[in-house]
Amino acid sequence: MGHDGGTHLSFFGATDSVTGSRYLLEHGGRRILVDCGLFQGYKKLRERNRAPLPVRPALVDAVVLTHAHLDHSGYIPALVKRGFRGPVYATPGTTDLCTLLLPDSGHLQEEEAETARARGSSRHSTPQPLYTARDAVESLGSFSPQPFREPLDLGAGIEARFVPAGHILGAAQVHFRLEDGRPAGTTLHFTGDLGRDDDPLMNPPEPLEPTDVLVTESTYGDRAHPRDDPTEALGEVVRRVAKRNGVVVIAAFAVGRAETLMLHLARLRRRDRIPDIPVYLNSPMAVDATELYRKYPEEHRISEREFREMYALPQLIRDPDASRALNLRGGPMAVISASGMLTGGRVLHHVEAYGPDPRNAIVLSGYQAGGTRGALLLDGATSLRIYGRDVPIRAEVVSLDNLSAHADADAILRWMGTCPKQPRMVYVTHGEIGASDTLRRRIQHELGWHARVPEHLERVDLAAAR
Repeated sequence: MGHDGGTHLSFFGATDSVTGSRYLLEHGGRRILVDCGLFQGYKKLRERNRAPLPVRPALVDAVVLTHAHLDHSGYIPALVKRGFRGPVYATPGTTDLCTLLLPDSGHLQEEEAETARARGSSRHSTPQPLYTARDAVESLGSFSPQPFREPLDLGAGIEARFVPAGHILGAAQVHFRLEDGRPAGTTLHFTGDLGRDDDPLMNPPEPLEPTDVLVTESTYGDRAHPRDDPTEALGEVVRRVAKRNGVVVIAAFAVGRAETLMLHLARLRRRDRIPDIPVYLNSPMAVDATELYRKYPEEHRISEREFREMYALPQLIRDPDASRALNLRGGPMAVISASGMLTGGRVLHHVEAYGPDPRNAIVLSGYQAGGTRGALLLDGATSLRIYGRDVPIRAEVVSLDNLSAHADADAILRWMGTCPKQPRMVYVTHGEIGASDTLRRRIQHELGWHARVPEHLERVDLAAAR
């Protein structure tokens, strides 16, 4: 990455995938990394986590983080371990969530390396984690919390501002203003992950302000969320499985989705729409994250009364022995556990225990990136490889797509359409190839804007972006 003047943006991730968000902004001799995420899903993508970043970490001046989900934040400990010494700017909510998510990610990577070593299921004789829990804890010292809406001076004429995005606690859009000799400078806007107008948990994203260049996510760029009531859809599954004395295993992202599920279940229980069966929240991180939602009431829609009801409903499981005991308990019961795409964590043990029995159900409660076990199940897989062995799946598989915390394609276009001026260029990222290209076409045809899907590792001159 040479300093050749001008303003450049490089796409180091989230270009042919819905994971690995990493964008390098170069301006005035400064290098700012916007998001620093892990690649997840297909092995070909996961192997990118091991490849060196195209810019030496020591040469990056700062990281600006849109939100805490690992596909946006999970590479930070590796970046610090490999020589990054600058600040990580994030909102207070994102900073707090990263104190939960990053050490847990390090711990899971240590566990996976240990399991692979014990079972000989790695091609390496001594498989190593990308980073450890200790590396993750050390990287938290780089965080510098910044409030929403306040200008942040990043030097060399670069100013950034965090704008509420909805989606999850602390999630932000990022608006950059770059001094470049023009009277108003150049503006660059990142959506981050854009939330929904009708999210039961989070406030809606703030409208798009005028910008020269827009970088948008496209997770649901080729589809619309179902219009049915997610509370009712979840209630139907629980009633059906409880009737046959089965177990409902609900795979949930520990941050955001677990809270939404608890909210829906508490509302169902209050209205007597589900039977009085035991409900367990088996994710220490989700338990901690729910406490954080209480800390930032201005960011979400949950009343204190609903918080009390949400907490009264499930039994909170922290202890590993209590988690293991759930695998012996049998139905009827419902267990909410992470991870949301079945990529790791305690939920895998529950799928191993309850997946083979047709009385049970596995509920997928959000987006399933290609190559993950969740995506395989959606495609009709009748067995899953878990900890080196093939587990037959005879349980009912249910996808509750309308629980997603992402705006769908229609909502993204509505959000863009409120912008008072047309951007010079829209870069469509953070989606599977089909989703990104479908959204690109709709932006061009319905809004009349210039849009394109960048290539992985492409570097563009923002002054020439047309």
